[in-house]
Amino acid sequence: MSRRIQLKRISEYVWQIPIGTVSNMRVPGMVYADDFLLRKMQVDRTLVQCANVATLPGIYKYSITLPDGHEGYGFPIGGVAATDATEGVISPGGVGYDINCGVRLVRTNLTEDDVRPRLRELLRAIFRNVPAGLGSRGKVRLSISDLDRVLEYGVRWAIERGYGWDEDADLCEEGGYMENADSRKASSTAKSRGAPQLGSLGSGNHFLEIQRVDRIYNPEVARAFGIKQVGQITIMIHTGSRGLGHQVCSDYLRVMERAVRRYGIWLPDRELACAPGDKPEACDYFDAMAAAANFAWCNRQMITHWVREAFEQVFNSSAEDLDLHLIYDVAHNIAKREKHKIDGEVREVWVHRKGATRALGPGHPDVPRKYRALGQPVLIPGSMQDCSYLSLGTKKAEEVSFASTAHGAGRMMSRAEAKRRFREGRVRETMEKQGVLVECASVVVLAEEAGPAYKPCDRIALVSDKIGIAKRVARLLPIAVAKG
Repeated sequence: MSRRIQLKRISEYVWQIPIGTVSNMRVPGMVYADDFLLRKMQVDRTLVQCANVATLPGIYKYSITLPDGHEGYGFPIGGVAATDATEGVISPGGVGYDINCGVRLVRTNLTEDDVRPRLRELLRAIFRNVPAGLGSRGKVRLSISDLDRVLEYGVRWAIERGYGWDEDADLCEEGGYMENADSRKASSTAKSRGAPQLGSLGSGNHFLEIQRVDRIYNPEVARAFGIKQVGQITIMIHTGSRGLGHQVCSDYLRVMERAVRRYGIWLPDRELACAPGDKPEACDYFDAMAAAANFAWCNRQMITHWVREAFEQVFNSSAEDLDLHLIYDVAHNIAKREKHKIDGEVREVWVHRKGATRALGPGHPDVPRKYRALGQPVLIPGSMQDCSYLSLGTKKAEEVSFASTAHGAGRMMSRAEAKRRFREGRVRETMEKQGVLVECASVVVLAEEAGPAYKPCDRIALVSDKIGIAKRVARLLPIAVAKG
């Protein structure tokens, strides 16, 4: 049981953790949740971690926990914080181990009626094409010089080699690469872990789903995103930077632990290890993190290419004819240098999004031109037995959450508890009775990833919608799932 944190209710879905709850809080904590979601946050360290983040030097406005919030490393997963670009700090715990774990959504012009008769064949073709599982190795063999280019150019490296279309880069957050990435800042160990894994799904909560559109909330916006009817087929890809990103995080946590002592920074939790944003330790981490983020964007791009090939093989038609166009790709674990309006003044800040999705509103220059009048697409994936959402970023999110919203369903129970409570065979049987086919590299993952191990995605999306930080556009249901 976690320490009980006293909360002040601001509105139906907004709660405040007052300054003073933890020593040296500089700003309040702000929690976005309904009563059900809040109860889960109160039984682990989510709220304590939210209050701890509020002690970081240079933090602005408040430490934020989003509706999918749960305990993480240092920051809660579902945590957002912005610190001053020159007087604030950068903390790897505010990004996480799986740097740029993210999700992308691809549309098709197929319907469920078109796909159902060939669904098992299609799923198996995808599973053959896309390596998955713990320690899985990609199909592309990279030299270190090739890997360095991946780390510096991200999606563009893949597209230049025929793994995708030019427009794919335009429909990724940051255009699919961060310009400040420096491959020299990633260790040789990180590179040796990443080189064999490019183009692989990995394990755990990473997945590739064939989905059907179940409900459309905003037909006009849905059409602009290429969603035209209930029953339409989409593909969602959820994975990140694999072993490379994990190693970058591990390497720089050690660096930051020394920096905390060097710069005399007081922290309530050593997992918040950080360095001032203008110091070499922070600059090196930021450049290495960007390189890992670029690896993740390239990784999802390679997988997308092989998914398109699987559809072509099964339906004997080109990916273009099947309208397999990317709707959008968002990062979940990342830090950015952004400009936000704070106390009436535009300031440059380090925005940490840990299990959080960027959600820019209409007119923002970082929204792709084709969507700019509407706002940024937001993707909120659920569990393999639950729905996912296509939503829309808002001006309200820019005002109250540093243009951030929930990144997914969030866990209700640990993997160990899920394995105790669920049996792999029963999970598979239940899914297939629900019309959801599943292929996985290890059957153990079926117990770990069982639907009840996660929060209901409907609640996450609804709370985000009600607060106004992401408006629902369409609800998507899985009909086939590939897991590691």
